[in-house]
Amino acid sequence: MLIGSYSGRLSPKRRTAVPKKFLEELGNTFIIAKWYERCLVIVGKSLWEALLERVSPKGLAVTGPVRDTDRFILGSAFEVSSDGQGRIVIPAGLASYANLSEKIVFLGLRDRVELWDEEVWIKRETEIASHAAELIEKLAQKND
Repeated sequence: MLIGSYSGRLSPKRRTAVPKKFLEELGNTFIIAKWYERCLVIVGKSLWEALLERVSPKGLAVTGPVRDTDRFILGSAFEVSSDGQGRIVIPAGLASYANLSEKIVFLGLRDRVELWDEEVWIKRETEIASHAAELIEKLAQKND
């Protein structure tokens, strides 16, 4: 399971080392794509289809929202392979979309990894923490 938070560095040529714990789960070749809230998603090839099914189920009619979700995620996806030291190169368009600077954060979220610019993540994390109890209450109400 992909869990935890790890800090990383992005070189001027957009190269970074994926945390070893994540590589053990992802394998050496995985998918990286645009994700929501201006971060990137990294998913092992074996879990890619399952993730897509959650955000754009196959049985849905091909309406505007479905097409746009496909365009947003699939249209930005790249298959990347890590080198012997666990490093990858983030495609330029993806690095630009996520506004990645030198300091980045990898977040393990069960079946996927989100990749954030550190400054953007700190702001988002602070926002989430400020109303975490409210979020839990909403989720609990849905399960009742």
